[in-house]
Amino acid sequence: MKTKFFTLLLASLFFTLTAQTVETELFASGFSSPVDIQNAGDDRLFIVEQAGRIKILNPDGNTNTTPFLDISSQVLSGGEQGMLGLAFHPDYATNGYFYVYYTDNSGDTQVSRFSVSSDPDIADAGSELSLINQNQPFSNHNGGCIQFGPDGYLYIGLGDGGSAGDPGNRAQNLTTLLGKILRIDVDNTSGGNNYAIPTDNPFVGDPNALDEIWAYGLRNPWRFSFDFTNNNIWIADVGQNQYEEINKQPVTSAGLNYGWRCYEGNQPYNTSGCPNASELTFPIFTYPLTGGNCAVTGGYVYRGTVYSDIAGLYFYADVCAQTISTIDDQGNNINHGVFNGSWVSFGEDNNKELYIADIVGSIHKIKGTVLSNPDFSNTTVTVYPNPVQDSLNIELSTNKINTLILFDLKGKQLFKEENVNTQRKTIVLPQLEKGVYLLKIVTNRKATIIKKIKVL
Repeated sequence: MKTKFFTLLLASLFFTLTAQTVETELFASGFSSPVDIQNAGDDRLFIVEQAGRIKILNPDGNTNTTPFLDISSQVLSGGEQGMLGLAFHPDYATNGYFYVYYTDNSGDTQVSRFSVSSDPDIADAGSELSLINQNQPFSNHNGGCIQFGPDGYLYIGLGDGGSAGDPGNRAQNLTTLLGKILRIDVDNTSGGNNYAIPTDNPFVGDPNALDEIWAYGLRNPWRFSFDFTNNNIWIADVGQNQYEEINKQPVTSAGLNYGWRCYEGNQPYNTSGCPNASELTFPIFTYPLTGGNCAVTGGYVYRGTVYSDIAGLYFYADVCAQTISTIDDQGNNINHGVFNGSWVSFGEDNNKELYIADIVGSIHKIKGTVLSNPDFSNTTVTVYPNPVQDSLNIELSTNKINTLILFDLKGKQLFKEENVNTQRKTIVLPQLEKGVYLLKIVTNRKATIIKKIKVL
């Protein structure tokens, strides 16, 4: 995979936009059933292992010997059970709070808050504060995803309680948390709970519904994510035996019924006692459970800065078919092929670059091919001296520089300056090792080009 990347890189200083091409590159291995990837606002990645451990993966690809958190003694793991989700408080740098979703030893869902210790690489395992405990009638369809939304509230995805066909019709029942996405305020408390209910939750005050519910009619929303740029939520809901589905809605669209068990994807499944189809919200995309497909793994919209050809695309995978695919904002799908991994979760680093977990034990980086989307037909770009040691000059013949970003060849951002607003700029480079780096130049007209920089 690396060969193709470097061939494209060294072929020319200018790159043209082509069709999206997705690649994966092994970033780290040696994990035991990794099921989630999160960051805490810094360069570290936190890898959730299903048995009940969270490990720190450093930017150099090495993993800390001591787990960040180990509560394996209180986690029931196997099948669809285990420690399944992790979310860091938006103000984690100040308060040290993070949240985990796991199956307790009784087989029920537990969502708890923990705190980091005085050592930033070690959590306080004794700091657990219980938020949600939900009885699970069966061992499957546990959901497991927790994410903070752009509103600062914690969203929690629960499956329909398991078995097949939602025999208790729980996803349509607003008096149970099963088959729902919940939304809670973890910064306040009320009603005897260790959290509060946001006042604008859709069923607040409804005596026939639970206040925590934000969306319902879901079978097993194993992974959902927020696109903070467009303020959307993307929900990948694992299907029964016919279709996998992906939903996309504005975060402001609360109280939606996504249709299960009445519909599987866009097709009727069991419509007995169901509302009219006009009252349901149908997916932006479905795919059939044929050709080796078995379960959708939802990902993220790519908002990194390295690859222009995959910018704005939503990534998802299928666990059994081992495929990785993308959807644009209109629901147009591209299957990028088989990538030899049982892909169970995606994650973002602090720079919004994407990673994907193979439950067999490895973490891979998602890469596009095109490093820029240039439109410099009327602009000459000069960068000198090159090779460079300390200071670098950038000049445009026309237009003005808006943003300058320096990356290493692994995609790590090393320098960024915005709102430059001048045709000529001198930057003092940070202390760098000898080698090749990439300078991304964005003009005030949003044209972008990548220049190869050699540091002596």
